[in-house]
This record gives sequence, structure tokens and C-alpha cells, in this order.
Amino acid sequence: MRTVSIGGRKVGGDAPCLIVAEISCNHLQKKEYALRLIDEAKKAGADAVKFQTYTPDTITMKSDNEYFRIKGTLWAGKTLYDLYQEAYTPWDWFPELKKRAEKQGLVFFSSPFDESAVDFLEKLGVPAYKIASFEINHIPLLKYVAAKKKPVIISSGVATLEDLELAVKTIRGQGNDEIIILKCTSAYPAPPNEMNLRTIPDIAERFGVVAGLSDHSTGIAAPAAAVALGAKLIEKHITLDRKLGGPDAEFSLEPAEFAAMVTAVRETEQALGKVTYEAGKKTKEHLFAMRSIFVTEDIPKGEALTRNNVRVIRPGYGLHPKHYEEVLGRKAKKALKKGTPLGLDMIE
Repeated sequence: MRTVSIGGRKVGGDAPCLIVAEISCNHLQKKEYALRLIDEAKKAGADAVKFQTYTPDTITMKSDNEYFRIKGTLWAGKTLYDLYQEAYTPWDWFPELKKRAEKQGLVFFSSPFDESAVDFLEKLGVPAYKIASFEINHIPLLKYVAAKKKPVIISSGVATLEDLELAVKTIRGQGNDEIIILKCTSAYPAPPNEMNLRTIPDIAERFGVVAGLSDHSTGIAAPAAAVALGAKLIEKHITLDRKLGGPDAEFSLEPAEFAAMVTAVRETEQALGKVTYEAGKKTKEHLFAMRSIFVTEDIPKGEALTRNNVRVIRPGYGLHPKHYEEVLGRKAKKALKKGTPLGLDMIE
């Protein structure tokens, strides 16, 4: 299985799933909220925090004609420029945000949306780059990011298979094979019946990469299910309180919910375990509920074993029931007391 290292943490193989708290615009452009979200992500059990690095002018242009007006989504009625003006993270916050995250042992990285953002993040020293789902066709950006020779995380989102193939080819074409692809449903919030999580193991096999999930659903079931299917990175939005609002509030988890998701993921990892047919320690404590052969009436020495004086009953501390027909008619080597688990050494 493929592995990638991000900030000194192995992602993939037998390593625990890397859980990324996507802060995005849930700081509502208040730096104190951004710092608190980092703290809450740590408390909730996240391994990393991620921001987005753009300005309205690096991602779109100021226009209110119909091409730039959002229709049919959570943000319907706004122009692209107005949405990103409301949602972007001021770049002068980043040094303090990164310091806060790393002080708490969290990996800090971001999604750049143009080359200037990559240059900025390079100077900041981020250990990886995330390509947002709607940037998958931004081939110049993919080339520029890949050339930095750091892990590249891609959200599939609206991408077709051909889009993903081109993106992977582009990154590998820069001599960079440190790729993670996240199954992502670009609907906000994402309906469960459109998530198609069974694609996750196919991504890993088809592209020879580490696979994971970028989740925009409203609950915590999808991440646990994704881990069961082989996801090695989970990205989920976190907010201080959905009632505060903001562009991403509806599909973000509050801290207690995020903590519950982390618990579900970690318990799923433990439950997956390994391929084995051996009973575990706790299972072995329940042998009392198994059947075995017991002496059910006192049997004098030399008397034959019959269906009346030996039976297959619970608990499971006696001879295996598969021997029952064999022992019937054989004689006791010594007197056997009722309630004794039968053993082969007790009979002739």
C-alpha cells in the first residue's frame, strides 16, 4: 500500500487515518475565531488543520453579469466576487495561525488557488498542498504546485475520470508521485445517496495513490464508512457554532460533533483489525456459552457412557461435541461426578 509523509506523519499503509479539520471561511473573518477553531480542532482530536489561500481577485473578477452570479446552490444570488470577499482568509493571519497550530502538534497546510498563493505558502513552509475540487482543471496551478515536490492532495469533486487522469499525469509529469486523492461530492451539503463511497478503494487501486474522503455531508456516518472502505485521510469542515452563519456553516460540524466523528473513525479503525479466525481475549471469556460434553449423572468406574449420563451442554469447558458419538459406549477409567467436564483421559 502507498504511503505519503505530511509534516512527519505517515498517511496510508497501516498508519492511523489523518483527520483534517477544514476551517475554510468559518472564522467569519475574525482572527480570534480562526485561532479558537484551531484550539477546538485539537481538542476534538484532529491531526491537522487546513485553510484556503486566495483573495477575490486571485480567484475571479469583479462582475455582476449573469456568468458571475451563483444559481441553484447554498450561495444562490451572490456574485462569485462577493462570495469570496466574504469567505477569504486574510493572508497576514497565516504566520500566527500556523504557529498556533504547530504549537499544539497539529499539521498546518492550505489550499492555494493561484501561483501567488503557492509562493506565499512556500515562504510560510507548509508541508503539503491541497487542490480544491473546482481547481482540478487548473493545469498551470497543478504543475506549479507539483514542482515544489511536496505531497499534493486532490479532491475529486466535480471531476470526471478523465479530469483525474490528467491531474495525476500532470503531477507525476513534474517528478512528484506524492499524491493523495480524496473522494468528494461537490454538493453543499452533500446528500448521502450521491456520495458513492465505494469509489474510494477503486481510486487507490486505479491510480496507485493514497485515497481518502473530503466530506461535505451533514453527519458523521460517511467518514466512518469511508475508513472501513480504506480511506486514509478524512477532511471535514469545523465551525464554532452553525448559528453564527457563514458560507460553509450548513455542512460544518460543531466541536462536539467533530469529536464524535473522530471517535467513530478511531473505533472503526480498531474494529477493522486484521484477518484472523482466532478468538480474542474478551471472546475467550465467553466460553461458558459454548457447548461441550459434560458428565450429567454420577458414573461409577467401569460403567459405560450413555446418552443419559453424558450430554452436549453449556458451558464449553469439556470435550468438543464432535467426539460425542465416539465416547458413547466407552467405559469410565474412574468414577466421574455429575457436573464434571469430560476429557478423553477419563475414559478407556
